[in-house]
Amino acid sequence: MADTLHATRPVAIGRPRGAHRFEAFSPKLARRVMFYRRALLEQWLLFEANPKVITFCERPGYVLINEDRHLADFWVRYVDREELVVLSELLWGSDLDASHAKVDAGTAGVRLVASAELAAARAWTDNWQRILPYLAANRGVVPATLPPAIVQFVEEPRRLLDIEREFVTSDPVIVRAALFGLLHSGHVTASALQTQPLSLLTSFVALEASS
Repeated sequence: MADTLHATRPVAIGRPRGAHRFEAFSPKLARRVMFYRRALLEQWLLFEANPKVITFCERPGYVLINEDRHLADFWVRYVDREELVVLSELLWGSDLDASHAKVDAGTAGVRLVASAELAAARAWTDNWQRILPYLAANRGVVPATLPPAIVQFVEEPRRLLDIEREFVTSDPVIVRAALFGLLHSGHVTASALQTQPLSLLTSFVALEASS
C-alpha cells in the first residue's frame, strides 16, 4: 500500500474494573501481549494461527464507527492487505485518554467481529492455546535440520505419534516445537485441529502435499 499504517505500539489502558488479565507471548511479534477480555485473547490466537498474517498490533489507536470514537482492538497486516479489527460486542473507548492519536481508517478496512464468529472457532483457538507455549519456550533451540526433515516425513499424512517415533533420537518437546513451528508458518497443515482436540492421533501433512 502507498499509505501504510505503521502501528507498532499498543495504546496503554488501565485495567477495567473486575476484568481478568490475560498475558501471553506472541511468536509473530516476539514480545508479550496482554488483554483484559477472553474474546480478545481468542482473536489474537486466530491471528497467530493464520500464516497469512504477517504482523499485527493490539490496541493500535482510535477509529470512528458510526461517528462514535472507539479503540480498535487490532491492526493486522496480511500478505496482501491491511485491516482494523473491532470486536463488535466490546465497543469501548469513550472513557479512554483522548490525547492518543486516532488511527486513520482510510489506510485499512474496518472489520467487526461478532462473538459467534469466535465461538465457531473455539476448537481451533483452544488447540493453539496449547501449541503456542511450545514455540515460546523453545525459541532458538530447534536444530535447523529438524524442520525440513519433518516436512519430508509428512509428505503423506502422519500422526503426531508417528512423527515423534520417527525422530525418537530428539527430545519430543523439541520435535513438537519444530512441527508446531511449521504449522505456525504454514508449511504444514492439520485440518483436524479445526474441530478436534490436539492428540497423538492428530495427523499432519506438508502443505504442498495437501494442495
